[in-house]
Amino acid sequence: MTEASQQSRRRRWCEGPEPDAPKEGLLSLDDDRLLYEIKALEPAPERDLPLLAVVRSNRHFFLRQEAAKKITQKDLLKAYFDDRHIGQILVRGLTRREDVDYLEKLIAGTRYIEVRRAASAQLLELRKKL
Repeated sequence: MTEASQQSRRRRWCEGPEPDAPKEGLLSLDDDRLLYEIKALEPAPERDLPLLAVVRSNRHFFLRQEAAKKITQKDLLKAYFDDRHIGQILVRGLTRREDVDYLEKLIAGTRYIEVRRAASAQLLELRKKL
């Protein structure tokens, strides 16, 4: 794959705050404050949807990845498996017998070596447990 085609696959990111974000939401914060707020949050199911808004956004990959780490319901991240930064976080949270098939499909289907490696390592650990 050429460098130009890899560049076209990369998500463009925007520095925050996002102009159309609700005033009380996470996306209304500038990048430094958003990172601080994400790091300070204790993972809890009621916080998953606001964090998912950050994952869905066009904010810098590091902010989106940090938000993904705090999401407790990892199934919410499955829609973002093909995002190499979120995919790595997703596979680390898959720990059930039902996740084996998903990990195998992900390994076979992802275009990102980072996600494939993380999924392979997680599948190996999961198979040891089962």
